[in-house]
Amino acid sequence: MIIIKHCGTVPLETERLRLRRYEKADAVHAYRNWTNDPEVTKYLRWNAHRSLSETEELGSFWLGKYKDKRWYHWIIALKDTDEPIGTISAARTDDLTGTVEIGYCIGTRFRNTGYTTEALREVIRFFFRQVGANRIEARHDLRNTASGRVMEKCGMTFEGTLRSAELTGQGLSDVCVYSILADEFNGQSSGANIFSTAPAAFLKTEREAQSSEVIS
Repeated sequence: MIIIKHCGTVPLETERLRLRRYEKADAVHAYRNWTNDPEVTKYLRWNAHRSLSETEELGSFWLGKYKDKRWYHWIIALKDTDEPIGTISAARTDDLTGTVEIGYCIGTRFRNTGYTTEALREVIRFFFRQVGANRIEARHDLRNTASGRVMEKCGMTFEGTLRSAELTGQGLSDVCVYSILADEFNGQSSGANIFSTAPAAFLKTEREAQSSEVIS
């Protein structure tokens, strides 16, 4: 029997990152680092923000949701400066099957650093060990191959492609689906331990869509 123990957006840490709740003061960094960048939102369900006020409005929505223990939405912040560089969240949870769907996005200038992989590994660990998930999945636009590599580095298995399944910044898009099961995670953790916190080697409403960047 699957028993899900929802606990909401609790603080998490890795070697280089803090995963924490959004704060009102984060809006300026969020706007500068990712919400206003068309390159970041190219494969997502929402368009780049045209003004800081759009980001502030979205942030207010996030703040209002934190009282819900089924709401999981973290700011990815650099540990040494606490500067927000992106987000990672649960786009969907299904208590019946113990499934959690994770989405993420990160600022362009913070790519190719291993930060996204580091954040995803920690969130996968959290949902299996603390929440009791049975299955974790993530999706990406077929053309966003870099996101698929992040999922693979985190031990996720490619399951297949959903054709014309999502409307993104590139129009109606094919979507690649990856997953990892609790049994697989436990086996990996006791073996090669790819889930070490060490860094890697190298539409709902539009507002809700922006709260869970599914098509990474």
